[in-house]
Amino acid sequence: MSKRKELLDSVHPDKIQTFLNFIKLHKDRAEPFDLTELVHELPRTQRVELWRRAAAVLRRALEASPPERWVTRLEDASGGEVEGEESLELKRTMSVLDGVTLLCTACVDVVEDGDTCSDLLDCAHMLDSIESALPLSEMPLQRAIHWLFECWWRRGLPGKAELGWTAFVMWLDTLQLWCLTRLCGLREVLLTVDFTSERGQSVTDPLLQCFLSASLIKREEGKRFLAFLFGWDVMFIRMIHETIKNQLQAVAADIAEVYFRAWRKASSPFLEELEMSCIQDLMQHTLLLPRTSPVHPKVRQVLTYFHQQKYRQGMDEMLHRLYKPILWKALKAVNPEVRANATLLFTEAFPVHDPALGSERVDELVQKQLDMLFALLEDARPMVRSTAVLGACSVLGRCWELLPSTIITDLLKKLLLQLANDTSSPDCRCSVFMCICVILDNRLSHPLLEKLLPALKSSLHDTSEKVRVAFVDMLLKIKAVRAAKFWKVCSMEHLLERLERDSPAVSKRIVNLLFNSFLPVSQSEEIWCERCVTMVQMNPGAARKFYRYACLYTAPTNIVKLMLMIRKCLNSCIQKGVKITDDSVSSNKENSSVLEEVLSVKDTAVMASLLEIVVILWNSVQKSLELHQDALSYITAKFASVLPEYLRVFQEERCTAPLIRLASLLPAAAVPALSKVMAQLRKLDSGCPVPLYSQPLECVCAWGQLGGVLELVVEWLTESERRESESRRVKFDDPAQARPGLGLDYVALLLQRPRTRDCLLALPLDQLTPLLQALSTWKVPAPTGQYPCTFLRGSAR
Repeated sequence: MSKRKELLDSVHPDKIQTFLNFIKLHKDRAEPFDLTELVHELPRTQRVELWRRAAAVLRRALEASPPERWVTRLEDASGGEVEGEESLELKRTMSVLDGVTLLCTACVDVVEDGDTCSDLLDCAHMLDSIESALPLSEMPLQRAIHWLFECWWRRGLPGKAELGWTAFVMWLDTLQLWCLTRLCGLREVLLTVDFTSERGQSVTDPLLQCFLSASLIKREEGKRFLAFLFGWDVMFIRMIHETIKNQLQAVAADIAEVYFRAWRKASSPFLEELEMSCIQDLMQHTLLLPRTSPVHPKVRQVLTYFHQQKYRQGMDEMLHRLYKPILWKALKAVNPEVRANATLLFTEAFPVHDPALGSERVDELVQKQLDMLFALLEDARPMVRSTAVLGACSVLGRCWELLPSTIITDLLKKLLLQLANDTSSPDCRCSVFMCICVILDNRLSHPLLEKLLPALKSSLHDTSEKVRVAFVDMLLKIKAVRAAKFWKVCSMEHLLERLERDSPAVSKRIVNLLFNSFLPVSQSEEIWCERCVTMVQMNPGAARKFYRYACLYTAPTNIVKLMLMIRKCLNSCIQKGVKITDDSVSSNKENSSVLEEVLSVKDTAVMASLLEIVVILWNSVQKSLELHQDALSYITAKFASVLPEYLRVFQEERCTAPLIRLASLLPAAAVPALSKVMAQLRKLDSGCPVPLYSQPLECVCAWGQLGGVLELVVEWLTESERRESESRRVKFDDPAQARPGLGLDYVALLLQRPRTRDCLLALPLDQLTPLLQALSTWKVPAPTGQYPCTFLRGSAR
């Protein structure tokens, strides 16, 4: 007997087990049997007979185990497992339902024109009537039934509306990302249901909930499905729009695409409703919402998406038609914020015109809009002028090749010669420099801007920090797009002067601008050192600031290389005048330098600046060096070997300070300079400037020798107290006279700075006790608002 005959015979109420065996073979991937292929081989008469038999099997199974008993058994099973004959009967019924569903799904694809499929339709209706009553454990069976209905809908067989609706509602109720494709495939089912009917109203809320799901909106299938919903009913469009406005802040960009897709696919009367109730409503909100509202930028983002689609057919005409009754009135509104909002929309959509109009009419409209743009640049309110600057630059950047040269020149002169010097509004001046970057993105603008931009050089010294920041950002943009030489727009001397004096926000940007000029990482270290000396000679303060932030724009390895190159340069300068016996500086090969003929140890200012730069560079990469002990050991050995000679050669006060700071970065064992530091602290006079003792104190803390300083302070305080207690007598000048005021200054500084304070409070109590006793008789307030002795006692406890 052939397989076809066996299958046909097995589909009988009395041969259920044989039928289930066929279903089991089909599901077993290891078996070659395929139910779908076998069904496709059946002739028409056998197909019809198969459907009749399947209906009889399904009917018999439901009569033997009606759905009402499933619910009862499900309730009984809530406290434990269902056992016995009833459980076996229920499982057998579910197996029959699963088998019939699988058989019907295979048969859907073989239905041909002229086939009598009433029995197959009866099977589908019976499954439709019981799918909602299936136990929760039979979720795979329920999904198989819904897949049958989905296949039925796609084939367009009789009764597809009813079955397709069941599948659609199921996927909508259990909407998850994995079933989104299924729901999108059944979206046409919705058109078979009237919006005002009971069925239509039952799915209204679930459909609106889809617009509140950010994960659904962001997926391609989700956007396609949501755009389709705009075509269900005109009244539903308004409900969708109101729902979207409550969700706009989270997914504005994706919602904009949904609106656009819906507009592109819509036809009358849906198109008119979508344009008037949705798009024009968004235009009104963008014009009237205050800029402080968190919704305003999101609404404008939706319209920006439409403005970016101006190349699409029909978009210009639609924008012209919808903006016409509202935009031009808003541009002349009394409220300046409304005018500013209208300016943003106007310049984004520029030119607002209908291509269907004649060329002369279009030219006339564009000229009127250009006149309006010039008028907005002269508005009395800075907010409107700043917005108009952004709009004008946007228009120039997008339409440079379309605008007449006279209009381009007039606009640029208006921006660069007038508004860039608008003394009444820093915001307006800042807008000019920020928005020039938009024009620079268009390469056609570079020749003209190269001639006009040098007129802005004085803006580097603007009184407003944000204007200076915007100006340097513009220079960075000029450098990036190679529109001009930035030093021709603003001279190097002015840039270095501003680098020395300005705030970190401006200084860091200037360092970024000048970095490749003074630290070209693609060239040799000798060139780096040459550029460093050049900057020091031009502006020492700017050089210190430049190398403080240089670590932000290059790797720590390059910073270390520059430090070693400066060391080599200093050694070369020393060797010119003094014979050094140290191995690290006695080699002519190592100490040869291209700067040998330019620098000299007698040039104190340059030598001191180079030493300061070494310390600045070391501090900038200190954390990185601590993570790489080999590099730290190497650089420590290099500078420890030459530091004694540096201290001997560079005796000037300006050189001594950075040398002491450099010594503090080295281990105490590597630097025999502790006695010199302590001697300097002893010989200072009361009231001397803080920098004279701050660096020596930090150096001593770094070496862990703070105990000697405390002994000195205690000696001064106790000696002063002893002398005050003695009777008056004739006194002579004593070079070793106690300086209690200076000692208190030392203690105050140690408590002020976090690093030195930590070192002080980390000392053992036996070293702090003498200081506490000496301070107990002094009532000088500490920087923290407490007496030094009180602060130390609290910390010691």
